[in-house]
Amino acid sequence: MGERVVLHYFNGRGKMESIRWLLTVAEVEFDEKFLDTREEYLKLVNDGKLMFQQVPLVEIDGMKLVQTKAILNYLAEKYNMHGKDLKDRVMINMYSEGLMDLMEMLMVLPFNPDPTAKLEEIAKKAKERYFPVFEKALTGPVYLVGGKLSLADVLLVECTLMLEEKCAGILKDFSAIKSFQGRMIQIPAINRFLQPASKKKPPPD
Repeated sequence: MGERVVLHYFNGRGKMESIRWLLTVAEVEFDEKFLDTREEYLKLVNDGKLMFQQVPLVEIDGMKLVQTKAILNYLAEKYNMHGKDLKDRVMINMYSEGLMDLMEMLMVLPFNPDPTAKLEEIAKKAKERYFPVFEKALTGPVYLVGGKLSLADVLLVECTLMLEEKCAGILKDFSAIKSFQGRMIQIPAINRFLQPASKKKPPPD
């Protein structure tokens, strides 16, 4: 049996949360080492574990992986959630990067001087720019790409749940996305992840 995956990050969502989601859906057990002090972060830097002096850091397969997109792509490949061929992968990556752009807007929301106005702007972008793309893609198909679960599906359910925390009812005009979300949260691994006391992190305050 190989060594367990280890995640190094702060005790919060941030850019590590999507990695937690993907590992959960792949049913991979992982440990977390939280950075509670600057000294702990500096030790990682001084030990040469952070290529660009940034977290997230994921230790897996004898490697120390950094950069969120690179980590997600590696995990998606490793756990067969990155499509069957190059065309599938590029579609998955396009959907995934769009979702990560949208989630990043939510990540920085607590630091905005006028979060209420910023949230309205994010919700407007979600409904006008992002959701129509996914609503169209899911009208008929069960999954976004290639008829099977992929990284893009995992990020979409994470993103929609994040938005609903802030904007209840934001999916009311997007029935295909809402149905998709309903199917996804019935997956046993996701259902467990959404329960109290799981490794899912609460919204930042």
